[in-house]
Amino acid sequence: MSYLAEIPYGAYWSTPFCRWQGSFSNLHSLKFAAHVMKQEIARREIDGMLLDYGVLGMSVPQQHGFYGLPWLTGMAGLAHVGGPTIGQACATSVRCILNGAQEIETGQATASLIVTADRVSNGPQVYYPNPLGPGGTGKHENWTMDNFTCDPLGGHSMLATAENVARDYNITTAQQHEVVLMRQQQYEAAVADDHGFHKRFMTLPFEVPKPNFKKTANQLDGDEGLTTSTAEGLAGLRPVMKDGTITFGGQTHPADGNAALIVATADKAKELSQDSAIQVKILGIGQARVDLAYMPKATVPAAHAALNQAGITMAQVDAVKTHNPFAVNDLYFAAEMGNDITTMNNYGCSLIWGHPQAPMGLRSVIELIEELALRGGGYGLFSGCAAGDTGMAIVIQVTDRGSR
Repeated sequence: MSYLAEIPYGAYWSTPFCRWQGSFSNLHSLKFAAHVMKQEIARREIDGMLLDYGVLGMSVPQQHGFYGLPWLTGMAGLAHVGGPTIGQACATSVRCILNGAQEIETGQATASLIVTADRVSNGPQVYYPNPLGPGGTGKHENWTMDNFTCDPLGGHSMLATAENVARDYNITTAQQHEVVLMRQQQYEAAVADDHGFHKRFMTLPFEVPKPNFKKTANQLDGDEGLTTSTAEGLAGLRPVMKDGTITFGGQTHPADGNAALIVATADKAKELSQDSAIQVKILGIGQARVDLAYMPKATVPAAHAALNQAGITMAQVDAVKTHNPFAVNDLYFAAEMGNDITTMNNYGCSLIWGHPQAPMGLRSVIELIEELALRGGGYGLFSGCAAGDTGMAIVIQVTDRGSR
C-alpha cells in the first residue's frame, strides 16, 4: 500500500549527535529542539503556517515537559500547531511518523511536523513519595541508568537481551568486532569531502548554544565523542558480562541530540519540498514484540510487517538501515532476513554515531532518504528494536514525482 502522507524531500534535519556528558549535556532538550527548529525552518524557507499538526517524541523527561508538543511549537514560533507527545524508547521516531501519517490519512491534518528530542546526559532523578513507607520514605529512580540496567518485567539489563541472542545463535565476539570495523568504515563515507553526506541534512559547522540560548558556546564540525576502533584495540577488550560475548567496543554509546521531519499530503509535500521533482512515499509501517529478554530479535518481525504492508519483498529493497545498539543486532537481522550485512547501514548508524533514543530512528530515516536519492531512487527499509522487546520498522520509496 501507499500512505496518503509523503515526506517532502529536504523538509527534515538533524543536529550532530554528541556522546553523553558532552557539548549538549546541559541543554534542555525541548528548548534546544525549538531553537534548532526555528533556524532550520527559516533556512529552508518553509512557511510555518502550512503546518497544522505536530508530534513530539521524547523518552527522557525534561523540566516542564508535561506541556510537551504545544510548548515546543510555541517556543519555535508555531503557536498554532498542536498535537501529542509520544515516548516509545528507541521506537519513538517511527511511532511518531505513523501518528503524523495517520492524522493525514483521516483528513484531520495536511502537514504534520515530527520532532524528536532527547538528552540522555544528566538524566532526571525521580522521587516517588510514599507516605506509608518506613518513616514516610518513598522510592528513588535514576531515570537513565536504572532503566538501562533493569527491565522491570524480567529484572534483566538491555545488554542481557543481546547476550541471549548471541548465545542462541552462536554469534561470537570476533564476528561482532568485524561488524564494528565495517560500520566504522561506512561512516567514513559520510564524513568524506568535509562531511558532504551529513551536510545534505545537517547544518555544519554546528553552533552549540549556551544554556540560555542567547550566545554560542562552541562549534562542532560533526558528531562528537565517537570512538575510533582498531582491530587490535577491539581484540584486547573483554566481554562486559561474565561468560558473555559483548564488549564495550561491540555496542553503542548514549548520546544527546534532536531531529525533525515533516509528513504531508502530496500537494503540500510538493510545496514544502526542497526539490519538488523528488517524491518520498511512505509504503509500510510495522511493529512487533518478541519473547521476554530477546530485544534484538524484534527488528525482524517488525521489518516483515512493514514489508508486507508495503507489498514488497526484502529482495526488492535497495537500502537498509537498522538501529543497532549492539553489533549482535545486525548479525541476527542479516541472517534472518537474508540480507547482505556488508551493504546495510551505508554512511553510518547508531552503533557508530550514538544512541539518543527518540531522535535516533528519525536520523536513520533521513539518512535512508538521502542514500536513496544519491542512488537515483529505490525502496528503503529502516528497522529498530526498543525497550520491552519491541520493534518498529518503516518502508519508504524515493522516486521521480512524474514516474508511476
